[in-house]
Amino acid sequence: MTEDSHHPSNAPAPDPVPPAPGPVTPAAEHASSPNPVTPVADHAATPESEVRSALLALRSEVAKAVVGQDAAVTGLVIALLCRGHVLLEGVPGVAKTLLVRAIAAALDVDTKRVQFTPDLMPGDVTGSLVYDARSAEFSFRSGPVFTNLMLADEINRTPPKTQASLLEAMEERQVSVEGDPKPLPDPFVVVATQNPVEYEGTYPLPEAQLDRFLLKLVLPLPPREDEVTVLERHSSGFDPRDLDAAGVQAVANAQVLAQARTEVASVEISRDVLGYIVDICRATRNAPSLSLGVSPRGATALLATSRAWAWLQGRNFVTPDDVKALAHPTLRHRIQLRAEAELEGVTTESVLDTVLSTVPVPR
Repeated sequence: MTEDSHHPSNAPAPDPVPPAPGPVTPAAEHASSPNPVTPVADHAATPESEVRSALLALRSEVAKAVVGQDAAVTGLVIALLCRGHVLLEGVPGVAKTLLVRAIAAALDVDTKRVQFTPDLMPGDVTGSLVYDARSAEFSFRSGPVFTNLMLADEINRTPPKTQASLLEAMEERQVSVEGDPKPLPDPFVVVATQNPVEYEGTYPLPEAQLDRFLLKLVLPLPPREDEVTVLERHSSGFDPRDLDAAGVQAVANAQVLAQARTEVASVEISRDVLGYIVDICRATRNAPSLSLGVSPRGATALLATSRAWAWLQGRNFVTPDDVKALAHPTLRHRIQLRAEAELEGVTTESVLDTVLSTVPVPR
């Protein structure tokens, strides 16, 4: 079951992605993540600063529809800058679907939603060949994967065969039909959701597919004040299906995003900071509580997300604080606990906390 839209977490712990700088009051960060360096003020409105300001303005636009998820918005912006995919985890009703729709509206890009179910087939996602009796030929009917922001809702409720149908699309940004590759639009980002409290009848994502996601973001239950604000909006007539009525407007577009990616690629990173990223990843491979550590792909992902965060902060260089700030959401789904460690109450978050506190920080 798909929905098309085009416009012109036991409760999980708060996600440690730091909210991007801006006028909106930031959400609380994870205790292990230090405050990133204060962004450099732009005194003149240069084209680069305008591009950055447009993406930072996404938070204010999304906040018109979604309350108290600034960190998740920042994480999704980072994923868009890095051309990466996102795994959203949270209990039902924390606005995961609304968040993706609001970001698509604020970016003026296309979005499609697929409800993953046990009977969903790969062709229902990627598309399939359909026989046309009038022309006596097969024609390709594209699936919902041909979009800019694809919401794979409850991805762990569909069998591995269908989950795997996303692998080529996520990695190669194309879909092959009878050996014929069909490119996907740019930008293309998969935002997959899963419920952390209900595992009966689910198919856990294999490590190979988890590693394809750039970030894993945890959406917490909102604090009391934010929940009161949500109810106030609904009592005043807010309709989550009508983002136009909520005042969500496009503040950026695909061209702005492409220019921002070019600028992010020019952000410098010293050899010492590169070594710091490698040391963090190698420390997870030697952690006694883990059966699986971070792969080299995870190290390149941490490099990319740190770069994007530094650019959002207004800097053209990466600091160790940038790496620390993005370590949890970039690495938490790439490590696997030993069974005995889980029985002792060890979590992936606590392992990453230990790694970050023990790996020497370059000066």
